[in-house]
Amino acid sequence: MKKRLFSGIQPSGDVHIGNYLGAIKNWVRMIEQYECIFCIVDYHAITIEYEPKEMQRRILNAAAVNIAAGLDPNRCIIFVQSHVAEHTELAWILNTITPMGHLERMTQFKDKAKQHRENINAGLFTYPVLQAADILLYKGKAVPIGEDQVQHIELAREIARKFNMRYGETFPEPQEVLSEAPRIMGLDGKTKMSKSLGNYISLVETPESIWKKLSTAVTDENRKRRTDPGNPEICNLFTLHKHFSKKEQIDRINVVCRSAEIGCIECKKILSENIVEALTHIRCKYEQLIKNSDQLSDILHAGAKKCKDIANSTMAEVKKKMGLV
Repeated sequence: MKKRLFSGIQPSGDVHIGNYLGAIKNWVRMIEQYECIFCIVDYHAITIEYEPKEMQRRILNAAAVNIAAGLDPNRCIIFVQSHVAEHTELAWILNTITPMGHLERMTQFKDKAKQHRENINAGLFTYPVLQAADILLYKGKAVPIGEDQVQHIELAREIARKFNMRYGETFPEPQEVLSEAPRIMGLDGKTKMSKSLGNYISLVETPESIWKKLSTAVTDENRKRRTDPGNPEICNLFTLHKHFSKKEQIDRINVVCRSAEIGCIECKKILSENIVEALTHIRCKYEQLIKNSDQLSDILHAGAKKCKDIANSTMAEVKKKMGLV
């Protein structure tokens, strides 16, 4: 049997090309190799301030974009975290064996606390325990993540180990599967592509909007004039060319940029055309899905039903071993 893989998707706004290149494309490939469960983690999303009226739209949007990008519900499970109550039930149990000191060392908590000084809540602090519960509830063995999440998976392994030592062998120790995609920088060329910073291109952006954003994107800042030679290796957009443009185009740009035979505007136009070509089928499928919210809800409820069966079995085992039956 295939190993079970679990990954969470936050319904926190537009899914952008950084998410696609760094995570979703990798997930799509993994469907062949693993038994995949993808969860829209709405409980994680409420640890920061949000607009309740917008949450349902954000959940459906996250589902539609990810399905449109290749997470075929006929080949994997996709569902909403809050539809399976066992996530929070197991999280409470795991809280009782997780040392406070371990959570205090989580660098993501420190970062989030700085970003959200007005709302440093207990959920933000125990976020990694709920993440561990998400994975262990399905006895996930593989978790695809970026490097910033390694510390959380290390904690999930330690929590599994502590539970197994105290109550008997129950959970496998999950292993991270790191993305091979490089860090995708934002259009400002200074920070990681991010929804909150607004320096991104959405997967469902229109061709006009893609060009508008690329036309003002930062390139090689040493190139002050059209006649100045450029250096593709320090140009953020050249990284995007490597993912979206054809090999012969990449090879040519790498030469003619250095000799100033091509300007940044022409280079951006080539990139814009290639991104539009790559994303059009995703945008079209997304628009079909989002217009049919009943079909989308049916997919998510069917996924939750499958996960509920797995979760019930896990919790029955956990409670029996803990003497809670």
